[in-house]
Amino acid sequence: MKTIALLLCISFAGFAQNSYNLIPLPKEVVPQTGQFVVKKSTNITYSHPEFAPVAELLQDYLQKASAYPISTKLAKSGSIQFTQNTSLGEEAYTLQINSGKISIQAKTGKGAFYALQTLLQLMPAQIYSGTKLAGAIAIPSVQIKDEPRFSYRGLMLDVGRYYYPVESVKRFIDLMAIYKMNTFHWHLTEDQGWRIEIKKYPKLTEIGGYRMVNGVKYGGYYTQEQIKDIVGYAARLGISVIPEIELPGHSVAAIAAYPHLSCTGKPIPVENEWGVFKDIYCAGNDQTLQFLKDVMDEVITLFPSQYIHIGGDEAPKVRWEHCD
Repeated sequence: MKTIALLLCISFAGFAQNSYNLIPLPKEVVPQTGQFVVKKSTNITYSHPEFAPVAELLQDYLQKASAYPISTKLAKSGSIQFTQNTSLGEEAYTLQINSGKISIQAKTGKGAFYALQTLLQLMPAQIYSGTKLAGAIAIPSVQIKDEPRFSYRGLMLDVGRYYYPVESVKRFIDLMAIYKMNTFHWHLTEDQGWRIEIKKYPKLTEIGGYRMVNGVKYGGYYTQEQIKDIVGYAARLGISVIPEIELPGHSVAAIAAYPHLSCTGKPIPVENEWGVFKDIYCAGNDQTLQFLKDVMDEVITLFPSQYIHIGGDEAPKVRWEHCD
């Protein structure tokens, strides 16, 4: 009972501190009285060129939501000021808001970007709509010190089973940025679909990118140019992209395109059911190994991420056990 009571106290304390409706909850939130109101004289300044993209992003939000032409420039003071503080951590920031000024300090552009996400969450929710607000933009006064607890903060999107168009992927990345996530795990190949263009093996997308659902062809894939665009889009929001290229299992779509990659060499369709399947890459086939090297050569050029995820799970050995 004492443990339960303690947990309840911690939980309610967290809710009390989060009266500013911030997700994730910053490391330190000190409530203040009053509010900052965006008006005709409001401007945005930054003390270091690295903060220019963040300042311009805030400018874009405020100009779309207010009736005022918000300016931004490199300067030492302003209504909303981004200032470099080299004593802070790489992703840390401080945010101070009172009736006369908003002051943001960060060491890097990434820290300033996270401060911006907190600042936007303090504004009326309609700020995200990209349309004019009916009333003034009022931001509650507060003092915040924050930095992430974890270096890896990620979400995975599985497009192998269900294809998502480019704009939907970008929307997913937008939402990740709002909540200060920094790693997008992009699951690009599956038994049910191969979604990444590999120029040396065009059948991967021509055949492996589609399956039959109730007699109707379903699927899609991303060209290398689209992938570069999405990776660049994510980078501008402080998000790195880790591609997932499954092997040796979850590879039915690739085998449907190139049957010689399997142990049997027999043609099979792209899978339309969920589960774990016997047909996987043949580990004893030199052509399969060369195929995987070729695929990775192209994948590596598209993703600057430190990591590539290769799965390794749910790979039944039954075909290997009966393979010459």
